[in-house]
Amino acid sequence: MRHTVKAILHEMGDSSSLIEVQPVHGGDISQAFEVRTEQDHYFVKINRNAAPDIFQKEADGLQQLRQAGALSVPQVYHVSPAGADHGYIVMEWVPREPASDSEARLGRGLAQLHQYTHTHYGLAEDNYIGKLPQPNGWQTSWPRFLREKRLGYQAKLAEEKGRLPAPRKARLEKLLDRLEQWVPDHQQPVMLHGDLWSGNWLAGPNGEPYLIDPAVFYGDREFELAFTELFGGFSPRFYAAYRDVQPLSDYYEDVRPLYQLYYLLVHLNLFGESYGPAVDRILRHYVG
Repeated sequence: MRHTVKAILHEMGDSSSLIEVQPVHGGDISQAFEVRTEQDHYFVKINRNAAPDIFQKEADGLQQLRQAGALSVPQVYHVSPAGADHGYIVMEWVPREPASDSEARLGRGLAQLHQYTHTHYGLAEDNYIGKLPQPNGWQTSWPRFLREKRLGYQAKLAEEKGRLPAPRKARLEKLLDRLEQWVPDHQQPVMLHGDLWSGNWLAGPNGEPYLIDPAVFYGDREFELAFTELFGGFSPRFYAAYRDVQPLSDYYEDVRPLYQLYYLLVHLNLFGESYGPAVDRILRHYVG
């Protein structure tokens, strides 16, 4: 692997001596490394089997978050070119320095990100959620976008993978037909990180929160908050700081499980039937 890393850095323009290559654990999709050369200190991700543009889409998402200016993101130095034998992305190494107020700063920063608005829901280009395609395009209707580009698309993938048995499929189709019953169509489209679980942020120098591994699009801000609650990992300080900037809507508790359904379908498609019972519980909650 040192040879591969050295070749990547050489292509990027760093031909200095390689001092250290250490695996970084925690990701489900790619191999990741902390890399130190005589010239600089990097974070490198490599994937020989991913879609050829997956790292370019990651770099694009980080740039969009950077432009919003609400939270820090790592600087991207280099992305594998089209036609490369394997995909890779090289970023700055962000040293971990958590502070007692890091989560509160993350909450405030996320609320500020959710003030970066657009006139439509979605995104100009498709991207990825994990290693799965995430179709976008622009829509003027949030329920329609959610139906066609999020829940409906993941349902199609699940059926192709044999993970949508007849009762689950029937309930999901019923839910999609009645989506407007629960999902509001008046929320301002705002920039979302799109895949914000506890592993997709870190506390950098001086406790500064950084966002990583985005799946950016514009949607209802509470779609993002619902996912943060799905698997836990965020403290009450995070939510209190968020609400200080942006209080939650009156309908949030009613729509939260439905918003979480998208991410459970993603996990069903990525990791298998162990997520099926959670999908079924939400479907029964809404449509019986």
